[in-house]
Amino acid sequence: MNRSATGIRGICYDAGSSFQRGPALGPGEIRKELNSGGMNLSAENGVDLNQWPTCDLGDFTIESYFDIEALTLRHLKTCDRLFTLGGDHSITYPILKAYRKKYPLLDVLQIDAHPDLYQSYQGDPYSHACPFARIMEEGLATRLVQVGIRTLNPHQQDQSERFGTEMFTMEKGLPGAPLKFENPVYISLDLDALDPAFAPGVSHREPGGLTTREVIHLLQQLQGRVVGADLVEYNPSRDVDGLTANLGAKLMKELLGRLV
Repeated sequence: MNRSATGIRGICYDAGSSFQRGPALGPGEIRKELNSGGMNLSAENGVDLNQWPTCDLGDFTIESYFDIEALTLRHLKTCDRLFTLGGDHSITYPILKAYRKKYPLLDVLQIDAHPDLYQSYQGDPYSHACPFARIMEEGLATRLVQVGIRTLNPHQQDQSERFGTEMFTMEKGLPGAPLKFENPVYISLDLDALDPAFAPGVSHREPGGLTTREVIHLLQQLQGRVVGADLVEYNPSRDVDGLTANLGAKLMKELLGRLV
């Protein structure tokens, strides 16, 4: 296998979901939309994914949460960079546990409606509401930038201050300049970062979110070496006429365009 290729895979796991299951079905539906013939495989930055080295590693049904780290370590031995379709957002923590072993200094850009900084949620420290608390506790991210946040409560505000995250809430607005990262950067994109008008197919709809163009612009303007990404929380059971699957396929192209 070509180590310079970007590995593409799905992690079919949603046991970390706190409200409604369904994201485990997300990878297959986004792949189906991407390959439906309704769109080509060119990202807006001119990268034609047919012409760049990518390797489809397949979709993986996960029974044990902690298997995700071992699976990621195995995939990072064959591919320097990975793009992962989720799955709920809890999968990012074990992915980054594996990434930290390959990249001792790693910055993270989280695009999300929720900070996901709960110390524990409904008694579960590995809930999809908690991954970035685990990531920061263990020093898996040298820097965490959070964009699109609009559900900040006092506990998560305290957690943000404790961990020193750089948070751009929707109330305060988007970054005024392109985000610049000195270390290799991992992008974690939760589809509920977008306003439900653009992405109704998520378990936790949160009005007042980002537009599709704002997310794409953020990705295009980002300055840094992108070494990994995930796209999470698509719930097909909540979608409307496949709008969110189509959006997911579009964002998958744009993220892969940065990775390759």
